[in-house]
Amino acid sequence: MNKVILIVIDGLNYQVAKECMGFLAALEQAGQGKLYKMACELPSLSRPLYECILTGRTPLESGIVDNTTIRLSTEKSIFHLAQKAGLKTAAAAYHWISELYNTCPYDAIKHRFTDNETMPIQQGIFYHQDHYPDHHTLLDGEHLRQKHDPDFLLIHTMNVDDIGHKFALDSQQYRNSARRMDGYLSHFLPMWLEQGYQIMITADHGMNNDHSHGGTLPEEIEVPFMVLGQEFCPQSDLQPVKQTDICGLACQLLGIEGHDKHFAQNILKG
Repeated sequence: MNKVILIVIDGLNYQVAKECMGFLAALEQAGQGKLYKMACELPSLSRPLYECILTGRTPLESGIVDNTTIRLSTEKSIFHLAQKAGLKTAAAAYHWISELYNTCPYDAIKHRFTDNETMPIQQGIFYHQDHYPDHHTLLDGEHLRQKHDPDFLLIHTMNVDDIGHKFALDSQQYRNSARRMDGYLSHFLPMWLEQGYQIMITADHGMNNDHSHGGTLPEEIEVPFMVLGQEFCPQSDLQPVKQTDICGLACQLLGIEGHDKHFAQNILKG
């Protein structure tokens, strides 16, 4: 069994990630990681794609088809499967994650800080403002990691998406938000890799020049998927895993049985 950290950088377009995130590029050049281009499922909206990433079900399959479908998920997420397997779970994430897997509707006073072993997300620090600083979210995730030692940790940041909605894809503000995130990650990834974590970095959807997303333009649906850790094959030039495969990939890394694993098996060693 491995410990897994999944980082979802909300609204991060693939090309911007490739061109602006120099620390991640340095890790790939050093053979410590591999960046793939992934096509998100449709519609390219946040709440449906959080559900897709964490359960392996498309929006049409899950019924979470837009951002106004506010209810608990009826699917088995990585959190549910890990908890059932006796593993520890944690998340530093936007409050929609709490609404999908713990309690709906979200009440900031009651649910912002979660410590409940009976919940799918046992330990949580949730935020509800899109401009909540990405560096704070990473610090929240690191606090959960150090205090609770979860087997599966989700870290979900929102500033890149927030800046994209304000300034659009082709803006210095959007590109610089990705550069800032890259700099923040440079303070955490080496430590996590040294301690043996298997890390996946991705996005729910991209961004367009209308300050939005939700459609089928390449810039809206092309997102990064980067893997780091000794269990991955960084030299592999396979077709990238699908967004629906992330849940199964996480489960295999965690040693959890009972979830479909349709991803390209040789993205992993062994």
